[in-house]
Amino acid sequence: MDRQNVIVVHNRYQRQGGEDMVVGAEVALLRSFGHETQLFSVDNAAIGQMGSLRLARATFWNNDVYDTLRALFRKHAPLVAHFHNTFPLVSPAAYYAARDEGVPVVQTLHNFRLICPNGLLFREGHACEECVGRSVAWPGVAHGCYRGSRSTTAVAAAMIGWHRARGTWATAVDMYIALSQFSRGRFTEGGLPEDRIAVKPNFLARDPGVGDHAGGYGLFVGRLSPEKGLDVLLDAWPQLATPYPLRVVGSGPLEGRMQDCGPGIEWLGQQPTERVMALMKDASFLLVPSGCYENFPVTIVEGFATGLPVIASRIGSLAEIVRDHETGLLFRSGDASDCAATIGWAVQHASEMRTYGQSARLEFEQRFMPQQNYSQLRAIYGLAAEHAAAAAGN
Repeated sequence: MDRQNVIVVHNRYQRQGGEDMVVGAEVALLRSFGHETQLFSVDNAAIGQMGSLRLARATFWNNDVYDTLRALFRKHAPLVAHFHNTFPLVSPAAYYAARDEGVPVVQTLHNFRLICPNGLLFREGHACEECVGRSVAWPGVAHGCYRGSRSTTAVAAAMIGWHRARGTWATAVDMYIALSQFSRGRFTEGGLPEDRIAVKPNFLARDPGVGDHAGGYGLFVGRLSPEKGLDVLLDAWPQLATPYPLRVVGSGPLEGRMQDCGPGIEWLGQQPTERVMALMKDASFLLVPSGCYENFPVTIVEGFATGLPVIASRIGSLAEIVRDHETGLLFRSGDASDCAATIGWAVQHASEMRTYGQSARLEFEQRFMPQQNYSQLRAIYGLAAEHAAAAAGN
């Protein structure tokens, strides 16, 4: 493969999050290794100017995006088209634009949208897999899992089911990228082709360096929402046998609870990356109490890079990323008492936690640096090209 051009396609979210950051980092990574990389993006801010019927049609098949991307692929003949988020405005039509121009397709699975209407595998405070493997995700519709609306969920579920029946997920994508082995297993159970799901974790483009972690506080960084387990953390904190400071960084629907969150807990709101890195370098441990199946939080990679051990829920990929009593500690998901006991152990065993932090830093150096990530990405592009060529020959 002598072509070096890569076209990256991403549907930006209304509220920027970790996925948008990963897309930017991967575009910069590809360019740093000599690829003429173009980013084609649409923004969900445009949804406000669309009626419900027009939005539903675009979710199934966006003709404007299909035409624009097909012309772009024809003009540049890229090595590969790498998709990130396509929901709702890019739509799966974009895969067919690539296929019709002979361009291999790679899709990174940042969330569980292809097997779950709300993309989280999370409902009413707990992990949920009721829709996994179903031809139509009717339980999600019944529960109104996407934005609390049955009608909105029905559109998402119908789009997923229609493209499943059409064969889009099986034939229009040459390679998928799951972010963990756990996530790969869920997608396989959900019907994606097992032999075309590679695992490549997120990475950090810039090494922030190791901190001294002398601040004497725990740190939470993330969206203040139920699936992130903030309620569990706030319920656990008063149960600590010995009071210990907690700093919370982020914004979201649970901000109201942070207004009077109790002694020893400081809410810092949303902070720029530089400030977050400084807090991580100073903190004693990072808390990731999620109740949902996280794919691969960049926050953990950032913590590892600074030598910060992680205390996380024993659920989904978190139990794969954080090795208990090696790079951090794990507690039972949703269990505030076990969370408090685990944090209490960490406070009482500062020396062991420093050792775990050193192991976390080594993990970062071995797995989450740009060079390793690029090598994995380039290999996946090669597999996608091989599959596309084989499919074209049949």
